[in-house]
Amino acid sequence: MNAKPSFFASCAALVLSALCAVPALAADSARPLQPIESLVVPRYMGVWYEIAKLPNDFQKKCVGDTTATYTLGEDGRVQVVNRCRTAEGKFDVADGVARQLGGATSPKLKVRFAPAILSFIPMVWGDYWVIDLDEKYQLSAVSEPKREYLWILSRTPQVEPADYDALLTRLTAQGLDVSRLVRTPQTQLQQPGQ
Repeated sequence: MNAKPSFFASCAALVLSALCAVPALAADSARPLQPIESLVVPRYMGVWYEIAKLPNDFQKKCVGDTTATYTLGEDGRVQVVNRCRTAEGKFDVADGVARQLGGATSPKLKVRFAPAILSFIPMVWGDYWVIDLDEKYQLSAVSEPKREYLWILSRTPQVEPADYDALLTRLTAQGLDVSRLVRTPQTQLQQPGQ
């Protein structure tokens, strides 16, 4: 009997090893995305600067100075104003509304930018899950169950590198592909509109 493995046996072992590794690599992204435990909505209100994002179709025109401003309405809904600077140097603005899913401290929201007349259509509402937030409500990560979108937001235009790197580590543990993140240039030194 020949003790040397055949070429085909070696190839089969290599392929089998690769196939076994794939589920391990995908294990984190196969787990359901976990939002933070609770969100104090009034504390979350105000201006947030976009620090980084996964590329998406609806922000194609944005080249920098991207912000999200949240204002709590009397009806409990959140008014959303997203703005960004375009390549032409103008600001593009999108007005929307968000509503909480679940209880008063739920970190899961639905947001829409379509006209109010279309709000009865489920597909105009997108998931907005706060999946990471520091205790001081200064640095946040927002995504949705499929992990197709991700935004890193901060109360300031710049983030300390150590804080950013620690956040990336936590997001990677949640199964998010942080290698695809694109940093957002922020040239503003004050809140937008001032």
